[in-house]
Amino acid sequence: MFEKVNRNLTKTIFLDIILIKVHFLLLKLKKVCYTPTVSKQKNGEKEMSKDYTFNPGDFVVYPAHGLGQITDIEQTEVAGQKLELIAVNFNKDKLTLRIPMPNAKKTGLRQIVTSETMDEAVRTLKGKAKIKRVQWGKRSQEYMAKINSGDVVSVAEVLRDLYKDPEKAEQTYSERQIYEQAMNRLVAEYAIVKNIKESDAISKLESVLHTKSISVA
Repeated sequence: MFEKVNRNLTKTIFLDIILIKVHFLLLKLKKVCYTPTVSKQKNGEKEMSKDYTFNPGDFVVYPAHGLGQITDIEQTEVAGQKLELIAVNFNKDKLTLRIPMPNAKKTGLRQIVTSETMDEAVRTLKGKAKIKRVQWGKRSQEYMAKINSGDVVSVAEVLRDLYKDPEKAEQTYSERQIYEQAMNRLVAEYAIVKNIKESDAISKLESVLHTKSISVA
């Protein structure tokens, strides 16, 4: 189910290219200027500097796949109009996405968070779990929505709510799957932000969660 969600999110990139092509054709007929509409992002807009530009070599986060690195800014032509595509490589997934520059923010693509925002995510890990009294199916969907939001604090909330001290209780198979996906997302960005190895990032975050469980007990 989760793989299907990610595939659907990835398809939006190609749909964006098609929509832009149609839009340029309409603009050419109407002879009006093109002004891309950018939807407000709960977290991407907060983190994205107004004068920030995507550049090759930059680490970025795309909601459906997590941390990636820009390999190139490619130039193409659509309906006689020049269009820039941001080529983002996701090494772990062995995948490269090409995202239209005008729609970058709309798709949720963002620069990595600041150290201060990452510290806020770590503080979230230390908080008390907030588990809704609803069926697991609905909770799992909410957790996946948080993971795919691209927001580090939301991802931290998933880890906070699903963590269980292995000496006291065991996670179900489904809980473990979502927990590991959330951990992978947070670890990857934490390691870049704090300039440490991913193995050290895992140790740090798991230590925070374990310490919290001891203090709560």
